[in-house]
Formats: sequence, structure tokens, C-alpha cells
Amino acid sequence: MIVYSFYESDARVRRYAEALAQRGDEVDVIALGENASGDFEVMEGVNLYRIQNRVANERGKLSYLTRIIKFLFRSATILAKWHLRIRYHLIHVHNPPDFLVFAALIPKLLGARIILDIHDILPEFYATKFRESQDGFLVKLMKLVEKGSIALSNHIWQKTLISRSVGEKKSTVILNYPNQSLFSRQLRRRKDNKFIMIYPGTLNWHQGIDIAIKAFARIKDQVPEGELHMYGGGNDQGSFERLASTLDLHDRVLFKAGVPVEKIAEAMANADLGIEPKRNYGFANEALSMKILEYMAAGIPVIASDTKVHRYYFNDSVLKFFKAGDENDLAESMLLLFKHKDLRKRFVTSASKFLNGYTWERKKEEYLKLCDSLSGNISRPTS
Repeated sequence: MIVYSFYESDARVRRYAEALAQRGDEVDVIALGENASGDFEVMEGVNLYRIQNRVANERGKLSYLTRIIKFLFRSATILAKWHLRIRYHLIHVHNPPDFLVFAALIPKLLGARIILDIHDILPEFYATKFRESQDGFLVKLMKLVEKGSIALSNHIWQKTLISRSVGEKKSTVILNYPNQSLFSRQLRRRKDNKFIMIYPGTLNWHQGIDIAIKAFARIKDQVPEGELHMYGGGNDQGSFERLASTLDLHDRVLFKAGVPVEKIAEAMANADLGIEPKRNYGFANEALSMKILEYMAAGIPVIASDTKVHRYYFNDSVLKFFKAGDENDLAESMLLLFKHKDLRKRFVTSASKFLNGYTWERKKEEYLKLCDSLSGNISRPTS
């Protein structure tokens, strides 16, 4: 597997890799690292190789692209050498970016099969991240790159991709699911009187972090025991920290570093309310938030913006919607759930039932069968 992210905190990639390793497959993962990370580690039976450090502090398109291209060439060189020795049956490449799939070009030419896993459709993601027009030259170019990248792969946001880049028979939809062996109500240990609201994830403008901070500022005096905990990092973290300080929230809005998924699961279970404040702008309007399902699995109620995709998958019985981009509506929703413990319990109960239809165990076998079909149904050790 190849992924331009930190494997330790990427629950989706870990779930795929660990499912293969648990049944006896040998799995190597090429990923990013942090300064404190070692170059190699075995995690839950998966061989993890951290080939490039990254700090999410890119201030412009050029620095963002330069780091990705550097990772592309490093991973391509390493993978070509390894393949000559190991002869991989299957290489699973996770986007963004789509063109990372070209790191597997040499193994592909030598017979390996390729999965390009579209976590986010890149042209829309790029346009939202850098606030570019959908009709801009670079966005159009990325759509061409997307088409070329998919052409190299064997399998993979389905309607959009089918309409412009790939045939329906070459695509497979496997939603992102919470790992319920990690995200569990049983992890709750907190016994203080605080009311903790949590957001784990990327600290970028399109995620609506500023909306959440402004909303919390409106109710801070009515919820004196309230705190808003942010886990993660991103290009706009500095501006969010300055906003919190300007609103006199420096000791109420706490910014915490990104941590492995196990720690995030524990933090969620020990929170009182999960917040998903994403804007309904461009890409963000159609990107399903995994956080919502993880909040549900951890047994905490959820407030989420009424984006197109959130309304598609969820309803008013399982979470509290607020009008996307409206800090006043979010503040009222926060205050409502703080005041009404019975309402929080109803949301948790309904969400638990809803979650029965969204479990990794239901989809794991489909993923494993996909891998086997691509790699020629090679016989594997039984677990």
C-alpha cells in the first residue's frame, strides 16, 4: 500500500492493511512519518515504512505540490526495487493525489495489479482547499490527470468518476466505516464535571473550524464548564488559534496535536458531544465525514452541518443538524444539547441502531474478495 498520510492516524488505510495481515497476507505500507517516527515499524502485523517526513504547514500550491512529487519519486524508486525482489501480487494506492498511482508503474508493467482508492476526488478537493474556480486551468488539468491515473489502475465518489473518468465495471464502492473494535462506549473513563465538545481532523478553512469557535464563543458564559477540544493540524491552525485568543477562549478551546487512531477513539468516548462543522462549499459539500460514524460508535451525540452528503446519509433522528456556515444556528444546537441530557441519550440510542448498517465487518469480505479477484485468487494461508 502507498499513502501520502500518517498511517498511524489513518483509520481507513489501517483497516484495509490489518484485514489482509490478519488472514496471513504479507503487507508493506509506504507512508509519511513525523520527525519522531522511526523509519520502520511492524504494527499489528503490517510492515510500515516511513519514507518522508511531513509537517502540514504548506502556505501555497507550490510547496504542497513539491512535497507530493518528492514522495511520488521516492515511493516509485523504492517500490520498483522491492518488486524486483518480492514480486507483489497487488498494490493498493490511496489518493489524494490520484497521480500517486504512477509510483506503481514498474510493478504494473511487470504484472502486478493496481487498486486506486479514491478517498477524495482531487479536482474538487484542490479547488476547495485553495479556493479555486472549477473552471480554472489547474482544476481542468487535474481532471485529465484523474482520468490517466484511473486508466493505470484496475479498480476504485462513483457517479462523478463514471461520468468523466472510468467505466462502471472498473469501480467498486466501499464506504469508510468505523472500526468498532477501537471506537467503543466502553472506553469512557472521565468522571469530572466538564462538558467537552470534540473535533478531530484537519484544521483547514473548508472544515468550518472558525464557525465552531465563533459558535462556542456565543455560549461560553452559559456553559461555564464547557471546553472545545481540537485534535489535528493543518494550514489554517494558526488563524484558528488567533481567533480563539481574540475571543478570549485560549483556555476553553484547546488545540491538541494529532495522535494515533487508538488515542482519538479514547478521546471521543470521553467527550460529551461530537462536532462536524464542515462548510457546504465545493468539495466539502459532498465529502462524507468519517468522524460522524466514529462519534456514533464511541457513543456520543453529534452535531453536524447540513451538507448535501450529510443529509443524504443521515436524518434528524440520529444527529442534530445545523445550517452549514451559520455560527448562530450551531451555537443554539450546542446549547440545546448541553441543556437536555435526555435528548443526547435519544440521539445516542438512535445512532447505535443506525450504525448496525454501517459496519466494517459487513464490507471486509467484499474488500478481501476484490483483492483476490485482482491477484488471481492466489491460495493464501488460513487464519
